[in-house]
Amino acid sequence: MQLDIKICGLKTEDAIAAALDSGASHVGFIFFPKSPRNVDIETAARLRHLASGRGQAVAVTVDADDEMLDRIVEGMRPDVLQLHGHERPVRVEALKRRYHLPVMKAVSVREASDLEVLPAYRGVADRFLLDAKPPAGAELPGGNGIPFDWSLLASLDGKVDYMLSGGLSAVNIGEALRIARPRGIDISSGVERAPGEKDPDLIRAFFSSVRAARGKRE
Repeated sequence: MQLDIKICGLKTEDAIAAALDSGASHVGFIFFPKSPRNVDIETAARLRHLASGRGQAVAVTVDADDEMLDRIVEGMRPDVLQLHGHERPVRVEALKRRYHLPVMKAVSVREASDLEVLPAYRGVADRFLLDAKPPAGAELPGGNGIPFDWSLLASLDGKVDYMLSGGLSAVNIGEALRIARPRGIDISSGVERAPGEKDPDLIRAFFSSVRAARGKRE
C-alpha cells in the first residue's frame, strides 16, 4: 500500500528540498499567526513553486475567513486545503464549492468519542488528518509534539482515508505504522531543531526510519 508522507510547517528552501528529495508526497504551509511555523503568502508561493510536479502543496488554516482564504488560494495556488479549526461540515462543503480544491479536515483525538464526528464529514471532506488533541491551555490546534493512543483507530472503518499526525518522530514511527496502519502520515515538530525550525538532517532521518519500518512489515 502506498504511504503518503506530509512534512508540514515548511518555511525554508533547504527544508523543502530535504522533504521532496527524501520522497515527501505532500508539503504543508501554515497560515496561523500564533504558530512558530506561520508563513506569509509570498514565501509560501515561492516554496510551493519548488514542489511543482514533485509533491502536493497543502495550505493549512485555522478557522480562516473567506477573505484570508481568497488571498491564500490566489497567491499560493495550493493543491489541497487543510482545515485545522472548528470548521463544520457545511463550511467544508462551502469551501469545496468556492475553490474547487480537495479538502483535508483535521480532527483532534484524545479518546474514542472524539472519532464520533467523522461520519458527519464523510462524503464532504476528501480526507481526514487525525491529530492529537492539544493540552489544556495550548494556543496551537496542532504541532504540539504529543501523540495520542493509536489503538483507538482500530475500530475505524477501513474505508476511512486519513493521515496520522501528532508527536510522530523517527523513534516512534515504526510503532505508529504497525498499530494505526494509516494511508498517510504527517510530521512537523518531530523534524525540528527548535519550534518552527526544520532540520534537514532530521527530515532525512525520519524518512530512513519510515523505510526501515515498512521494510520490516513487507
